Amino acid sequence: MNAQVKDRMATAGFYLGSGLVVLLLFSLLGYIILHGYKAIDFAFLFGEPEALRAGGGIGPNIFNSFYLLFLSMALTAPLGILGGIYLVEYARQNFFTNLIRLSIETLTSLPSIVVGLFGLLIFVTIFGFGYSLIAGALALTVINLPLMVRVTEENLRTVPRELREASLSLGATRWHTVCRVVLPCALPGLVTGVIITAGRVFGEAAALLFTAGMTTPHLNFGQLDLLHPTSPWNPFRPGETLAVHIWKINSEALIPDIRRVADGSAAVLVLVVLAFNLLARWMARRLSRRLAGR
Repeated sequence: MNAQVKDRMATAGFYLGSGLVVLLLFSLLGYIILHGYKAIDFAFLFGEPEALRAGGGIGPNIFNSFYLLFLSMALTAPLGILGGIYLVEYARQNFFTNLIRLSIETLTSLPSIVVGLFGLLIFVTIFGFGYSLIAGALALTVINLPLMVRVTEENLRTVPRELREASLSLGATRWHTVCRVVLPCALPGLVTGVIITAGRVFGEAAALLFTAGMTTPHLNFGQLDLLHPTSPWNPFRPGETLAVHIWKINSEALIPDIRRVADGSAAVLVLVVLAFNLLARWMARRLSRRLAGR
């Protein structure tokens, strides 16, 4: 068998593998959307869930998901970016940095259900937050912080070393070089990493079962007291996210239209996660063109 035939066989194998991945993705999306799109309307997207009767919606669950996303990313993004900057720009290769990287790799592969049990013990019980959005946000930070650090580290390493040396040779400090030279060059990849991490937060369920809870109080959007139990902005209230709602509906719901609510909720969740990934690619291309002057 000559080299040309081997090359064609390898190319065919690559195309086959890629095609199977695309087919699997579109099959999954098609199945979920075809079964759930009929349930999606204004009343479903903004209505209150029902415990016993038909016709419930997912409005509070969608709000809880986005609010929890904001709380989690407000912690994950700054800490992850600062951690990545430290590892690339400041840390020396020694036992301490090796321990940090080992911890990052271990946490990245840790099952989210284990993080949920950890959050139940630490954030819910010891810290006394109870089943609350802030406890869920802290648990999600534990899950996604290693990914954010790794994304930041990999993107900062793609910046040519010559740019750093040129900035330092002109009298800039290391921190000034990081802020004005390194971060702008790595910005497209960082934005992509932040948005992809946000998509993971929106779809997480296992860790939130033990931290954010499986109930949502009646939300009064006119309540401006951030610590009031019915205030939607109260981070210390319980909040059932859309992903947790899907699990709860399929496992213990008593409503007669359980299939409609479950399929519609799954379709909304998949569409939102897909939108996060498409937004990440669009933002990365747009920032790359702007920074390149095109």
